[in-house]
Parts: sequence; C-alpha cells; structure tokens
Amino acid sequence: MADDTELWDARYREGDQIWSGNPNVILVREATGLEPGRALDLGCGEGADAVWLARRGWRVTAVDISGVALERAARHAAREGVAERIDWQRHDLAASFPEGLFELVSAQFLHSHGDLPREKVLRSAAAAVAPGGVLLVVGHAGFPPWEHDHPHDLRFPTPDEVLEALELPEGQWEVLLSEEHERSQTGPDGQAIVRTDNVVKVRRVSHPG
Repeated sequence: MADDTELWDARYREGDQIWSGNPNVILVREATGLEPGRALDLGCGEGADAVWLARRGWRVTAVDISGVALERAARHAAREGVAERIDWQRHDLAASFPEGLFELVSAQFLHSHGDLPREKVLRSAAAAVAPGGVLLVVGHAGFPPWEHDHPHDLRFPTPDEVLEALELPEGQWEVLLSEEHERSQTGPDGQAIVRTDNVVKVRRVSHPG
C-alpha cells in the first residue's frame, strides 16, 4: 500500500485543490431520481460526490487511498454541514474493501497509475450492492491529449468489457445503461476539448427468479 499511498498523497499535495469541487456529471444524472439510502463512493478524492449525495439525504461511506484527499474531503463536508452523514475510510482497494451493503455503489473514474486490480475491485463493488440497489461505474475511454507519460500498452475497457468483467450472475442483475458519453473539459492550456467516458449502470434484482 505504501507506494500507491505515497503516489496519491504526492499527487494531491501538488495543489491546494486538484479537482473542480463539483460532483461528477453522470453521478448527478443517474442518482438524482434514486431514493436516498446507503451509498458507497469508491475513490472519493476530495469528496465532491460524497458531499453531493449527503446533501440529498444519503448516508455515505466514502473511500480513498490518500489521507491528504480524505482530510480535504472531510473539511469540505464540514463546510457544507453534512459531516455527520459521511463516514470517511482509508482503503487501498487492492488489499481491503469497506464492509456492508449499499443501495448505491459509485465508482467514478477509478483508475490508477499504480497496481490497482480494477476488475477485481469492481466485482467487490457489485457484491456490495444491496438487493434492489444500483452499481454505477464511470471510466475514461482514453487518455487526455495533453497526457503523454503513460504506459503505451495500457488501454481502457469499453462498456461491454466492463460488464463482462463484472461477471454478474445471470438472472440476478438488470442492465440499465451501457454507453459512451461525451463531455467537455478544459485542458491545462485553457482550451476546451471533448472527452469520451464509458458508463455502466446495473441494478441487483430484489427477488431473483
């Protein structure tokens, strides 16, 4: 855990705030109509998604490998008045996973330059979904044009490949969404670009037939 923890802590120390502070667009779109319950936010970063969910009545378990990120996230929650609704937990998801079942499990851009067994983690995420609950997985479809320091053999899975890797038992899950989604993003030079993300949303059947 030490190497990946240090990698991410160093990444967050590069600035006072790394992310926008706004919740992820697909989470907002797909969770807005859900009945609030227990939510699990995997790779919560600086906490924008967890805070957004908590403000809408969810009780959130929010997980990240970086202690620096979690400290910032807790301060964000306190400023928004929802600190009591969020349980911040530090996990290296390659080695440990939060306990419990959740009505919503969200994995937003759960990518790492370290040794993250993403498929295994996502299968654990599916196992943590309560009957009738939803798993929402959003990931990049490719690297941004300004990022060149990455393994050239690394590729991002398609939505169908994500679904296949989840190994969901037949008859126990309903596929609600499997698609590519385009969004605008501002690059380091201030220029607006369009990026493609992959979205998978599945629901565990309450009473499997």
